[in-house]
Amino acid sequence: MDSIAGLLDSPRAHGALMIRALLEPPWSVRVVDRAPLSIVALASGTAWVTYDDAEPVRVGEGEIAIMRGPDPYVFSDDPATEPQALIHAGGRCETPDGRSLADELDADVRTWTHSGGGSARMLIGSYENTGEIGARLLDALPRLVVVTKEMCDCPVLPVLEEEIGRNGPAQRVVLDRLLDLLVVAALRAWFARPEARAPGWYRAQGDPVVGRALKLLHNNPAHPWTVAELAVRAGVSRAALARRFAELVGEPPMTYLTGWRLALAADLLREPEATVGAVARRVGYGSPFALSTAFKRVHGVSPQEHRLAAAGA
Repeated sequence: MDSIAGLLDSPRAHGALMIRALLEPPWSVRVVDRAPLSIVALASGTAWVTYDDAEPVRVGEGEIAIMRGPDPYVFSDDPATEPQALIHAGGRCETPDGRSLADELDADVRTWTHSGGGSARMLIGSYENTGEIGARLLDALPRLVVVTKEMCDCPVLPVLEEEIGRNGPAQRVVLDRLLDLLVVAALRAWFARPEARAPGWYRAQGDPVVGRALKLLHNNPAHPWTVAELAVRAGVSRAALARRFAELVGEPPMTYLTGWRLALAADLLREPEATVGAVARRVGYGSPFALSTAFKRVHGVSPQEHRLAAAGA
């Protein structure tokens, strides 16, 4: 598993909010759902994204906007249009004075509209949770990313638009996977830009030496890795690997491995049937006590406390 594949792999989207919005100007919605990751693809029309403390940003037809939470923002046909609706967690929609808009906006399967049609046609997805692995990549993003057609002419968009209005067997699973594909394609295109501030470990995946070491660590975190063994597998000396890894990634190999193991552990602990002992073995710790000690040092809570907090989120 490489790092961008790990973004949504653990966990992937499960029942993420996925809708199509058909809106005619003037329209404006204020999003206050605090979702860690939301994406809007403009199938037609244009829109503006406005944060409270920043200038409006235009999103054109065929472009993709990615919003990293939790800051609220306004999505509108024009920055001057006052919000007509508030979007809360779970897709709950109401007027600014608190009146529900559920019946007024729901036009068809996963479709919102206030007029039966609209010049702005948007595909909207929102993740309630991206896990610790996802946070490692999302933390490197600005809170708003606009991916143009020149950056990413994503072939999944027409498929997603066709599927979003269907209600066939396993439709939710189909939409979750298509949403994952769209997000990963958009982020991969964004980080491929020379001016993008991709994290060191992301850029290092293209290095023939460090990239090989990273792949080994990601694919088998439970293995008792040493810098010496990684160096042999990568075909360089121990000193050369340690030096190059620190230069490109920004930290030593074993420090990186500890962070990766604990991110995996944090996500695995969300699974209801997973025990601390089983998770410890899967991520390379010899005992539940060893995992608990490392986990609490980094996260500030025990694995059990983390599990309870995640279950109540």
